[in-house]
Parts: sequence; structure tokens; C-alpha cells
Amino acid sequence: TKRDSVTNLRRSYVRWTVQRIKKEKNVLGVWPLPQDFTSSMEQYPLNPHTFHFGYGKQSVAQRGCSVLDSAFKRYFSLVFPDYSSGRLHNEWTQIKDKPFTAEISVDHDHCDDYPNEESSERYNLSVSERKAVLNAETVWGAVRGLETFSQLVYQDDSGSYFVNKTEIVDFPRFQFRGILLDTSRHFLPVQTILKTLDAMAYNKFNVFHWHIVDDPSFPYQSCTFPNLSSKGAFHPMTHIYTQSDVRRVISYARLRGIRVLPEFDSPGHTSSWGKGQSNLLTPCYRSGIPSGTFGPVNPALPSTYQFMARLFQEVSSVFPDSFIHLGGDEVDFSCWRSNPDIRTFMQKMGFGVDFAKLQAFYMESIVNITSALKKTSIVWQDVFDYHKRVMVEVWRAGCYLCEVRKVAKAGLRVILASPWYLDQPGPTHDWARYYTVWPLAFKGTDKQKKLVIGGEVCMWGEYVDATNLTPRLWPRASAAAERLWSDERRTSNVDQAFPRLQDFRCKLVRRGIQAEPLYIGHCKHEFQGV
Repeated sequence: TKRDSVTNLRRSYVRWTVQRIKKEKNVLGVWPLPQDFTSSMEQYPLNPHTFHFGYGKQSVAQRGCSVLDSAFKRYFSLVFPDYSSGRLHNEWTQIKDKPFTAEISVDHDHCDDYPNEESSERYNLSVSERKAVLNAETVWGAVRGLETFSQLVYQDDSGSYFVNKTEIVDFPRFQFRGILLDTSRHFLPVQTILKTLDAMAYNKFNVFHWHIVDDPSFPYQSCTFPNLSSKGAFHPMTHIYTQSDVRRVISYARLRGIRVLPEFDSPGHTSSWGKGQSNLLTPCYRSGIPSGTFGPVNPALPSTYQFMARLFQEVSSVFPDSFIHLGGDEVDFSCWRSNPDIRTFMQKMGFGVDFAKLQAFYMESIVNITSALKKTSIVWQDVFDYHKRVMVEVWRAGCYLCEVRKVAKAGLRVILASPWYLDQPGPTHDWARYYTVWPLAFKGTDKQKKLVIGGEVCMWGEYVDATNLTPRLWPRASAAAERLWSDERRTSNVDQAFPRLQDFRCKLVRRGIQAEPLYIGHCKHEFQGV
């Protein structure tokens, strides 16, 4: 019950307070928890005047690497927030500290590439006196290691910076760790998306699933079909994502090791498409005559597939990621059933009155289009029952692990979203329900469990816009972040996780992320406003 939940939270809070009083000089740690993390009480002072990031001599990437050069600038400001904001500590200009170098080395030069499904995020971090050494296979692993290093640095009451002696070996448990934002039901300004990408990087999420269009609006401005947004967006000038906007989001995400996965959901959820593209949607009939309303995409017309081929050719050139989400969920068959031309087409194709076969035919055709463009297709689980060449995202409530098992048993890759729908309002203390999710707790072989490539937090837009997106998302999404990154055996205890998440939430707040409080308490550096 809600009362029991609050009581348990109070007990955790009391236990944490006692522990913190006993260990007030200790560093609370890193979120998400690294795979192998050893830290001692031996501490080293850091001075922004004598600290610098640099490339190791053995590093394949050197100065001029766009990903790491920009990361060094970004993380210097995150490590020394007072310094970057101009609030200089008096002692910094007086102390003649010896230099402290954070030396970064990577094995492969992917500085101009985009992160992809095979990108390694593994890194090793060693912090000792006057030096931190960060080794990674790729620049993406180095970016994750820089985030970890930034969380290790702390300030005492006088404002001086310290870092403790630390050894870390780290890598993600799952390769796909996503956040879905819905920009159709409410338009999200580009700046709001960029801020979410920042928070994603702090939490080591690596996929931005951009549910960019849907029934209510079509804000993506297509070069090939400009009427889609000019007639389908909430406003053709102010509530659209131009090609420049999309490039900006993709570039911003790339520098943070985040892939951008676009979703163009069909044949359902396409009402807004029909406003700018005639003859695309199915005319609905009532009592044998057109009712003036329209249903899903019309799967019986050759022009439908010609349009889709041209649209996805553009989308595949704009979005560089090898994955594309085709949706396929919640298709209402009633309009198809009412349309005599659809029924005639079904008889011709041998589908009888099985409209699931009609949807399967449509989805097969779309997958063929995207496969020819060398894209890997993802669909919502609705499509799984009659399609075997896709990656499946499980979203329905109920026994979601039963569905995960069914998909994996069929030999298909799986993304789990069901337990991480955060769009409905809920008390922040419910974070534990998103933390105590066990994605592989189903009966299956090791081979089948390896097909579960990760999970995704979904923030649908019925009740969410730029005013409440951030507090509704964080820090509850952080619970999913640790579940998808960290060793399950070391992160199964909610009481032990609570103090780290409380501390991490304060780090987010200091970085300008309006993360909701978990319970009674305070942050040393409270949110200062927009």
C-alpha cells in the first residue's frame, strides 16, 4: 500500500542518515554503479588552476578528436562548477598545488563516427596521487569514464575539491539503454530535448528513441514531402523540427555517445500524416457509404508503398543510425473492415477476413523497404506474432517477461519497455518499482537471454510537455539506468541504493536538471532556477 511504501522509505531514510553521520567524509559513490569499484579514504586535492585533461601517449586518438576535445571542456565545467561559473574560491589562487592530470587513452579512433549497436563502452579508471588514468577501447567508453570521474570529485565545507584513491573496471550490462520522448502529442522545443540528452549522458543512457510523429501532429519537416508538417504539425512554423534542428540533435547526441533512433509509426497512429498526403489513409465507410473519416494507412494501394519508399529513403539519409523503429502497434481494424476496396484486396490476396494477415502484409512490405536501405527494423510487440525478421520492443503490461521469453525463444532480439512507462504521474518514492526489475528473470537458455539487448524508459506525451518533462523523468529514470548498466547481484538492495541515488539526484540538481526529490532532505547546492 501507499502507506507501507512511505513507512519503508522512512526506515531507509533513517538508516541512511545514521550511516552518513558515521561516514560523512566518505564519498557516496557513482550512479550507475560500476561493475568493479574500489575506493579508499585516501584523498587528493584538486585545483582547477593546476588540473587538466590530456591524451595518453599510447592513445590512438589525440588532440583534434571532436568527441574527446568537447568532452574535456564539458567535464572540466562539471568537475569544477564553481570555477566555471566564476565563483572563484579564495584558496585556489593562493595554493601552489602540484599539477593533477587526467590522462585518457583509447584503442580505436572513432572520433568522427557515430556510436552504433556494436560500440564498446568499456573503460578502466585509476585515480592516484596527482594523476587519473582512463583507458578505453573507444571514445564512447572514454566518455562514460569521464562521467564516472566527474562523479568521484567532491567538495568539503570550505569549497575545496577532492578525489579519493579509486580503481574501476566498468562496462554496461546491456548494450541498448534508451529513453523515448514523444514529440507529437506535445511539441518539445529543441532545447528541452538537448537538456534531456545531457541528463541521459549523466545516467549513461545511450539511445534516444525519438517518437517524432503520431496521430496528433507531424512536426518532422520533410524535404521530400513538405506538406506533411505544413499541414500536419500543430503549427507549420513554430512547432516543427527543421532539417537543421534534427542535425543539431543528432550532433549533440553523438558527442555524448548517444544514438538517435527515429520512429515513424504506421499503419496506425497516422492521422496527422493524412492531412498532408492525400490517398494515404483508408477511407472509412458507414452503411456502405464513405463516412468522411479515415483510418490507418491504406495497405491496398501501390501508391502507399511508393510514398513510404521515398519517405524512408529520406529518413535513412537524415538519421545515420542503423536502427529504425517502424511502430506497428494498436492498429484498429474497424475502418479496414468497413472499406469495400480493402475487402476486395484481401480476397484477391487470399487473406479472407483475417485482418492480421493484412497488417502482416503491410509491415512485411515496409520492412522490405527499410532492409533495402540497410536498416535494422524495430517494431512494437503487436507485430511479433506474425513477423519474424525484426527486433521486438515489449511494451504491454501484465506478464511482460512471458512475452520477452516468447520473443527470445523465436530467436529475435528483444528490448524491454513494459516496466518503465514513466509518463503517468506518480510519487517519486515509487522509484524502487523501476529499480527492482529483473529483465532476464524468465526460463530460457543463455543464448535466449543474450537476445535481450536492453531496455527503454518511455515518456509518452499525453500529459507531458516542456514544463514537466524533466521532473517526471528524473530521478525515476535513473533507477532504470542502473538496472540496465550495473551488475544485478550488486544492485538488488533498495536500501543500499537509496543513499547513492539521493546523492546522485543532488548532482543532477546542481547540473541544472530539475530532478524531483526522493524524500525529506536537502541538497547542499539547491536548484537555482532556469
